Amino acid sequence: MPPAIPPKGQSGQEDPDTTTRFGGWLFRHRTSIPLPIVLALVIIPPPRSSASLSTPLMLAGVLVAAAGELLRFAGVHHIGVISRTRSERLGPLIDTGPFAHVRNPLYLGNILLWLGFAISARLLWLAPIVVVLLALEYHAIVRWEEQLLESRMGEPYRDYKTRVPRWIPRITPAPSAVAVSPVDQASPAAFTWVETLHSERGTLIAIVAGYLLLWAKTMVENGL
Repeated sequence: MPPAIPPKGQSGQEDPDTTTRFGGWLFRHRTSIPLPIVLALVIIPPPRSSASLSTPLMLAGVLVAAAGELLRFAGVHHIGVISRTRSERLGPLIDTGPFAHVRNPLYLGNILLWLGFAISARLLWLAPIVVVLLALEYHAIVRWEEQLLESRMGEPYRDYKTRVPRWIPRITPAPSAVAVSPVDQASPAAFTWVETLHSERGTLIAIVAGYLLLWAKTMVENGL
């Protein structure tokens, strides 16, 4: 069943196209999106020629994955609990923190995470495939999200779209058009850092589990 987006005439929005409807389905199942990537990283052996680069590639991958999680961490800190929803429930419009540089920092963080895993697994040929696949899937999700947000928030969200790019971060933050706390300049939906850590615990556990799997895979490859 397609997502409940008002038809043209009620909100000025076009009926959702196939990509947008597919994006709504992907949004509700986005936790499962990386499963094929997980299988590929665990099952596919790295080329033997990369054995001498095992440690440098592992460290490079960890740095890329850490950058992705830091981006996610900053995004979750600003957007709050709504980042974990699987429904069409909307929180307030957030245009502070990483959301002042790019509209989808959490999805960019996810792409960096999986790119880091591919590098650490020494599957450099797979890394660009991972990026392209996730980019296509997240593009469809974002198409659905944007239509939903625009239909429900109207002009404030359209203004946000003109100020902040969808995927390529701007260097300087866009001026905020949303009222923020005068005490800490945090958005109304923001978590404390402790709450952010609690919200991200599942992702952090998954990262640790992923690297344990890669370590176990390396041990098996080396006959240990």
